[in-house]
Amino acid sequence: MQNETYIPQPKKILIISYYWPPSGGPGVQRWLKFAKYLPEFGWEPTLFIPENPSYPIIDETLVQEVPENIEIIKTKIWEPYQLAEKFGRDNKKFKAGQFDVGENQSWKSKLSIFVRGNFFIPDARIFWVKPSIIFLKKFLAENHFDALVTTGPPHSLHLIGLGLKEQFPNLKWIADFRDPWTEISYYKHLKLTKSADAKHRKLEKKVFENADITLATSYTDAENFRKKGANAICITNGFDIEVNQENSKTSNLLKSKSQNTQILNNLNTQKFTLSYVGVLEQLRNPEILWETLSEILQENKDFSNDFELKFVGRVDDKILQKLESTPLKNHLKNLGYLSHNQSNIEMQHSSLLLLTNFPQETSKGIIPGKIFEYLANGNPILSFGPNDADVAQILDKTNAGKHFTYNDSANLKSYLLEKYHDWKSGVTPEKNSNIEEFTRRNLTKKLAEIL
Repeated sequence: MQNETYIPQPKKILIISYYWPPSGGPGVQRWLKFAKYLPEFGWEPTLFIPENPSYPIIDETLVQEVPENIEIIKTKIWEPYQLAEKFGRDNKKFKAGQFDVGENQSWKSKLSIFVRGNFFIPDARIFWVKPSIIFLKKFLAENHFDALVTTGPPHSLHLIGLGLKEQFPNLKWIADFRDPWTEISYYKHLKLTKSADAKHRKLEKKVFENADITLATSYTDAENFRKKGANAICITNGFDIEVNQENSKTSNLLKSKSQNTQILNNLNTQKFTLSYVGVLEQLRNPEILWETLSEILQENKDFSNDFELKFVGRVDDKILQKLESTPLKNHLKNLGYLSHNQSNIEMQHSSLLLLTNFPQETSKGIIPGKIFEYLANGNPILSFGPNDADVAQILDKTNAGKHFTYNDSANLKSYLLEKYHDWKSGVTPEKNSNIEEFTRRNLTKKLAEIL
């Protein structure tokens, strides 16, 4: 009798996430892709998500990317956002962690921010915590899992993990922080009382100390989490290798049509196009860029004839209103939210890709997820944020673009004009390098090794 080949059974991992298709935006991408590739490395994912979430952005095309045969468990959630939106239209921004700041704050906005920060701790999805713990205690008692993942924001989901860890101490718990909790830049704008601030920090500390592994999406965040008692490891976001291959095919097709670099450049874009893809809120508004571009438009007639500023996604109304009062108003192309695939096409038809971060030093560890799709696209990246940012490390490592602080107007102007003259002359941008480590498959392999 022949010996039968032993095939090990996959280990099982339960992923608790608020965001899942048809949710759009960057929050859904990370664990959608991990779930896609985990089976290749011996892990079988099961999703636990809300049945009736209040998503700020919908992208039905992402439903097609959900892995076949994946088990998805849903329970109802109650969220106060419907009440908040009746109180003020701008409160819709709260769903995505955005709100008015400074002179743009009305008394309604100020009151709403105070309520959000002090009464819904850590966030407005807190009402899903207790029902989820009750449901999952029974589910985990009846079904074996080797690991549990909670991913935030919303950070209230980590409290589900905390409650389950108390009930199942031998279950490996991974707390995934796509953004920091008390260190994120808008935290100081929440108008917190001392007691509310203390409660936020106490809960954050409990999560860090009880999770077996805390995942960070940036090098600096991982270091900061370790200082607070977490067993923190950095796994950045990334891009699908298929996106990179598709972009390469498009580029090769254009090259085959013409050996003339000027014609090739014009096939990519008829304008010198600076594109921002994603959500742009007031706290990450690069006013220095708008001022510098306005100055160039007034000084350089050729630049004015050729330039286009393109937005793909959701841009705060107050940012758009201010741009309408500048020389940029005649150069704006606001496409609104597009599907993930359409957004990638718009990236390809761009000369420069804009990336913005919060200006504060405490935000240097934030690596916006869109940088990796920008990397896969191959067009130069213009980045803004604090000095010594993790983003700057990635751009230097991959030769993919330039990072600026929010007060470096002279160098910014030189860089914009340099890229414009390259575009005008038909100079092909230098190719990105060392980007393989940021593919979703390689990042999932790293995750599986940690698990």
